[in-house]
Amino acid sequence: MMINRKHTNCYSEYDRLQRVILCEPQYMTIRDVINEAQKRFKNEGIHIEKAVDQHRAFVSKLRENGVEVILLPYHKKFPEQVFTRDIGFTLGETIFVGEMASDVRKGEQDQFKQWLEDEEISYYNLIGNMVEGGDVIIDEPVIYVGLSNRTNRQAVEHLSKLLTNFEVVAVPFIEKFLHLDCVFNIVSPTEALYYPAAFQQSEIDMLADRYDLIEVSKEEQFSLGTNVLSIGDKRVFSLPVNQYVNKELKRRGYQVIEVDITEIIKSGGSFRCCTLPLLRES
Repeated sequence: MMINRKHTNCYSEYDRLQRVILCEPQYMTIRDVINEAQKRFKNEGIHIEKAVDQHRAFVSKLRENGVEVILLPYHKKFPEQVFTRDIGFTLGETIFVGEMASDVRKGEQDQFKQWLEDEEISYYNLIGNMVEGGDVIIDEPVIYVGLSNRTNRQAVEHLSKLLTNFEVVAVPFIEKFLHLDCVFNIVSPTEALYYPAAFQQSEIDMLADRYDLIEVSKEEQFSLGTNVLSIGDKRVFSLPVNQYVNKELKRRGYQVIEVDITEIIKSGGSFRCCTLPLLRES
C-alpha cells in the first residue's frame, strides 16, 4: 500500500491541529446502555436533528480555525459512529486502527479502513487486543493508555513492544467512566485536566509528577469537562456548561472556544471523543 506521509503526523494532544476526521450523528441513538450518561438519558433519548445541528456548528468552528475536516460516511447500523476518536489513533506518521470492544460499535473500524485505503494512506491494524482511541493519550515521548473495559492490559503490552521509542504507561481508572479521556486530558506540555475520584492515589501522584493538574468537579466530569479538544496555540474547544473548567483555562491564558454539543454528550462523549486527529504540527 502506498504511504502518503504528508496527511498524517501526530505526537501530542495540543500541537496545532491541521487535519481531523469526524462523522455526523445522523443515526445516533442510545441502543445499548454502555456508560453512566446513557443510563441517565436512556428514556429521554437523543434529538437527532438537534445533535446534527450542533455537530455542524462544531465542524464550522473547526474550519473557521483553519482545521481541515474530513467527514466519514454515516451508516444506520452504527449509532455511535459520531465518536470517531475510538476507532483508532495517529502516532507519528502511523495510523493505528483498533478493535472495538462493544458489540454495538463493531464494524465502525472497517468504514475507517475503507476510507484510508481509498486515500492510499497506510495503517497498522491492532487485531486481537481490545484498544480504543479514547484510552490513548499522547505526549511524546510518553503514551498514556487507560485500562478500561474497552482497552485491556494485553493491548498495552502489545503497544509497548511495537513502540520501542516511546514510554507506554498504563493508567488504571474506575471503569464506569468509560475511557481515560473522560477523566484525564493533556492540554499543554505542562498542564492537564483530571477528575481525581476516577483514580487511585498512586495514579494521581504519577500524573502530578508530570503535570500541573487542573481538577474537574463531579458535576463537570458528568458533562465531560475533561473531554476538551486542543487545536494548538492554547486554543481549546469546551462546552459552555462547564463554567469552572472554562474559567480556569482562561485564567491560564487559553482561548476557550465554546460550542454547545450537549445533545451529543447524552451518549457519553464530547469534543475529544468526536474527533480523530490525523495531522498536528508543532
